[in-house]
Amino acid sequence: MKKQSNLSRLLQIAGGHRYLIYASWALSAVSAFIALAPFYYIWRVIQEALQAAPDFGRAQNMTRNGWIAVLFAVAAVLVYIAALMCSHKGAFRIAANLRLQTLEHIVRLPLGFAESFGSGRLRKIVNESSAATETYLAHQLPDRANAIATPCGLLILLLAFDWRLGLLSLIPVALGFLIMTAMTGRRMQEKMKEYQNALDDMSNQAVEYVRGIPVVKTFGQTVFSFKKFKDSIDRYKVWVTAYTRQLRAPMMFYTAAVNGVFAALIAGGLIFTQNGVTPEFLLDLIFYIVITPIISVTLTRIMFQSENAMIVDDALQRIDSVLNLKPLRQAERPERPKDASVRLQNVSFGYDGKTEVLKDISLTVPQGATVAFVGPSGGGKTTLANLIPRFFDPQSGAVKIGDADARNISKEELMNTVSYVFQNSRLIKASVLENVRMGRPEAAREEVLAALRSAQCDDILKKLPRGADTVIGAKGVYLSGGEQQRIAIARVMLKNAPIVILDEATAFADPDNEARVQAAFSKLSEGKTVIMIAHRLSTVAGADKIYVVCGGRIAESGSCRELLQRGGIFSRLWRDYQTSVQWKVEKEV
Repeated sequence: MKKQSNLSRLLQIAGGHRYLIYASWALSAVSAFIALAPFYYIWRVIQEALQAAPDFGRAQNMTRNGWIAVLFAVAAVLVYIAALMCSHKGAFRIAANLRLQTLEHIVRLPLGFAESFGSGRLRKIVNESSAATETYLAHQLPDRANAIATPCGLLILLLAFDWRLGLLSLIPVALGFLIMTAMTGRRMQEKMKEYQNALDDMSNQAVEYVRGIPVVKTFGQTVFSFKKFKDSIDRYKVWVTAYTRQLRAPMMFYTAAVNGVFAALIAGGLIFTQNGVTPEFLLDLIFYIVITPIISVTLTRIMFQSENAMIVDDALQRIDSVLNLKPLRQAERPERPKDASVRLQNVSFGYDGKTEVLKDISLTVPQGATVAFVGPSGGGKTTLANLIPRFFDPQSGAVKIGDADARNISKEELMNTVSYVFQNSRLIKASVLENVRMGRPEAAREEVLAALRSAQCDDILKKLPRGADTVIGAKGVYLSGGEQQRIAIARVMLKNAPIVILDEATAFADPDNEARVQAAFSKLSEGKTVIMIAHRLSTVAGADKIYVVCGGRIAESGSCRELLQRGGIFSRLWRDYQTSVQWKVEKEV
């Protein structure tokens, strides 16, 4: 099957607005032909001036021809503006449709996709890649039609007055075109891809660096403490420097060629006037000197259009890297969970589909029970919890909620059944009320306020200038990590899902906030099935059952007392935790 071109694909996305794109090309080409008309009338002005010299009073039509040249120039500008108006309206529609198409697809992807893909990279694809298509359609394509029409009309003018000078003018053009082709070929396309990859890498690392700025400032570190970020900048610097040096010589020869038309014309003039200068030849030579600068301008526009076509091709490939990701399979006949129990049956999972992070795990969480996943960092605790709300699907085995396979539960039903409180919950730039209402958009104001009270948020609302209607992030209104976590818990309370997953939810809370968060957890957990992930083992001591996840397997399970008596991994972790809690700085006397 023949691959669909980028342009036909973009026009298909435009729908009915594609006719505006067609109109912009036609108008831009017409403006190019109109823009050449003033040069003919300039030639008439020069002709009359040479014929009337030295008595310029005999030149009766110079003013009229000059004004006609001005009118044609103004008409060319107006027609070109009309072309740009059509192209911009169509381009904005295409860019908007492309963004919507990409975002709608992202919504259907597994919830763990954004984390593995990289938020900086994803933001750049959604925003900048679609913006690249807008620039291409709104400016580059009309300019391409203009650049194609201009040489056609120019060729007629160059050969109509003196074909010898016309051919001489085209020799540097042909040389410049060959150099330009060499610079903008397949190798240039590969370089453009490398360039965009370098920008993506920097964007991703920059996002991670910004998130880690509090740590950097606290410990007085510099950018060098974020080695990946610094390395991405260094790689970009090395690449850009090498690429610039590589193109330096070709660009120099190209510039000399397209601007060397004057040298060819002067050389031709000296050769053709060996037997004397005629007024007709002098007129044609002056005309060619006036009109040939258009050649270099047109060629340069074509070169940049080739570059922008490569940028668009790369942008669409990056958008396709998201669109080609397959959403999680949705069942044709969805099942409904019978209760709020969770059961994992022989579950194995690996992020790349090969290396197993979880290996043949089986466990059961009865309805209303509170269980905890603990263990060394990197053991697979969070990954295990992520499989329950279908952030990912296991490669083998099954995750069952209320005896229904999670893969057979509709997306809406699953989201209404499972709530997730992340380790670092994020709030959007909106009012506290709107942030909480995201848990249940149809909730009344009184229900949202009740959820905030249950989540121990009264002290937060009291200090905010407009209470629950205060916009977070506006006019210097910011919340601490623990306060944001309590707002996130209020959102989960409002949602009122029967299964709650808490992933290191007190990790960023200070002692005062931790106490309030724990109180909020107690309220949230009433009558719910709760799955906790924690490093602070004191928070899971009261769990009905604790699973020790180590090396992708369930190493131990039981209550806190049973595990301590067993003297295994959990017992060692508990001793280490107690030692860290009791540690203090001894002051020398």
